[in-house]
Amino acid sequence: MRPEFLDHFEVAGRVAGALDRIGADYVIGGSLAAAFAGEPRSTIDVDLVAALEPPHVTPLLAALSGEFYIPEAALRHAVETRANTNLIHQASQIKVDIFVAGGTQQLTRRRPVEPRPGLVLYVYTPEDILLQKLRWFRKGGQVSDRQWRDVIGIIRTQAERLDRGYLVANAAVIEVTALLERALREAGAA
Repeated sequence: MRPEFLDHFEVAGRVAGALDRIGADYVIGGSLAAAFAGEPRSTIDVDLVAALEPPHVTPLLAALSGEFYIPEAALRHAVETRANTNLIHQASQIKVDIFVAGGTQQLTRRRPVEPRPGLVLYVYTPEDILLQKLRWFRKGGQVSDRQWRDVIGIIRTQAERLDRGYLVANAAVIEVTALLERALREAGAA
């Protein structure tokens, strides 16, 4: 028997639904969020930031353990230390990276998207995913063509809709001002 086919959006939706049911806010980042703000591309995992607290762990395990491989000790450790862990959707082998939030403003700025009828997910705003992509690009030694293409795609797609004041202020906080200026020039939006 062939396993049920699920794509990245559906897997994200299953985890997001469980987080909603246990009362933990989340926001989807990475390539899925970048696809809504810029140009879609393939991805190998789902990146998700969640406001998880120790009381959430047991209900989350109960909600997902039948469908996902979840290393319980790693999840508990990530929640306690505000770190990250991952879970694997067993049928599709799609990995979900969960980054435990510690009071991030992006959770309050998240926006709903509907990748298909009936499936609503909360993703980073275009400005927040753009800043995250710049941060990852810098942390990766500024060599990832994939991250840079995402950055340029977001700027070109969003153009004048981007909140430049927010971008400039927060680029300074995460020390990517020079990269933001370079990206705006390269995208023809300087």
